[in-house]
Amino acid sequence: MIESSHTSPSAGWAARRLAELHLAAVFLTRLPLPHLRPPLPALSAALWAFPLVGAGIGLAGGAVLMLASALGLPGPLAAGLALLATVLLTGALHEDGLADIADGFGGGATRARKLEILRDSRVGSYGVVALLLVVGLRWQALASLAASPLSAMLVLTAAHAIARASVPWAMVLGRPARSDGLGAAAGEASLVIALITLAVGMVVAVGLVPALALPMAGLMLAITAGIGWVATRQIGGYTGDVLGAIVLLSETAALMAATR
Repeated sequence: MIESSHTSPSAGWAARRLAELHLAAVFLTRLPLPHLRPPLPALSAALWAFPLVGAGIGLAGGAVLMLASALGLPGPLAAGLALLATVLLTGALHEDGLADIADGFGGGATRARKLEILRDSRVGSYGVVALLLVVGLRWQALASLAASPLSAMLVLTAAHAIARASVPWAMVLGRPARSDGLGAAAGEASLVIALITLAVGMVVAVGLVPALALPMAGLMLAITAGIGWVATRQIGGYTGDVLGAIVLLSETAALMAATR
C-alpha cells in the first residue's frame, strides 16, 4: 500500500491551532517551552488562545491557594502565595505594563515624552503607587474568597481567562501608538478574532462560574474601552504596555466582582 505524504486538511487545521496555542503560551508565560518551528504564526492569529493560556495561569495560582489552605495557612497568606505563583508564571508581564503607563501618563507632559517614559525600564512613583493599589486590590479580593479554596480557584481561573480576552478588543477599538514596538508587531486583530476570543473566554468562565461570567465580561469590555480611550488621548493609541495594563485591570475587576 502506498501512503500519501499529503497532510489531511483536518490535520493541517489542528496543527495550525496547536502552533497558535504554543505561541500564545510562549508570549504570555515564562515557561521553558520548546521553540516553535517555522513558519511561525502571526501573534494576531494566536489571540484566540489567550484565554486558554490565561485559564492555565489562573488554575496554577488556584492550585497553590488550595495547597496552602490544605496546609493550614490563613486565607490572606494563601491568597498572597497564589498571586505570587501567577506573577512568577507570567514574569510580571502585565504588572510591568501597568507601571509603565502610570509613569508615562502621569509624568509625561507631551505625547513624545510619554512614549519615551513607556520605553524606560525604570519604575517611577506613579508606577509604584499603581502597582501597590492594584496588587492590594487583587490580594484583598482573593483573600476574601479563600475561605472556600475551590471556589477561589474557579474564580481565579475564570478571571485570568476573561482578562486576556481583552487584548484583541483593545486592538480592534484602537490603533498602535507607534510604528514599532510590541503593539505594532502584534499585527491587526479583526472583529471576528475578537469575537472568537471572547467566546473562548466566556466558555471557560461559564463552565467555572456561571453567575459571574457576564459581569466579568462586561467589566472587561468597559475597562478595555475606557483605558483604550485614555491611551488614545494620551499617546494616540495602544502599545504593548497599554494592552498589559488592560489585562491586569480586567483581572482585578473580575476578582472584585466575585466578592459581592
